[in-house]
Amino acid sequence: MTKRAQPSRLTFTLVLLACLAVSLFCVVYPIYVIRPFRHQGARELAVALVVARFRAVITVVGAMAAIAVLIGYWRKRPPMWRRVLQTAGALLVVMLAFLARINIYELMFHPDVHPSFTAVQEVKLDGAEKVIAVRIGGEARAYPIRGMSYHHVLNDVVGGIAIVATY
Repeated sequence: MTKRAQPSRLTFTLVLLACLAVSLFCVVYPIYVIRPFRHQGARELAVALVVARFRAVITVVGAMAAIAVLIGYWRKRPPMWRRVLQTAGALLVVMLAFLARINIYELMFHPDVHPSFTAVQEVKLDGAEKVIAVRIGGEARAYPIRGMSYHHVLNDVVGGIAIVATY
């Protein structure tokens, strides 16, 4: 019977770093690509959407691998400061697995239920500012796109009628 070679501490460290890199990529890349006021190329956006779709599974697998690697590393009995570093790395991978489940855009983009308005004479918009304009009866509103970009939905009453302005 042959004795099987045991992984070295370096192998455990490299696997943990790989788990960390993949998990970090899965969480950060879609946020980087799909953000307001940034042009996305078709291929770049397609990759970000695929990563966002599968990141929950990928990061959980990475977290399980990081925990397994951490256990194997501790069994090698390295110095305490190295154990602390390995543990911090594994905890970061686990934390990224939880962050992968948070929809950052849902937190950022929520309806503005209490819009504030300014008289047209007091408004300071640059000449190229785009607005969504609504006129019902004798009442009109203009909603600047730049201001709505973080809400995408604005509830209001114009001319006595409840409306939802969105884009």
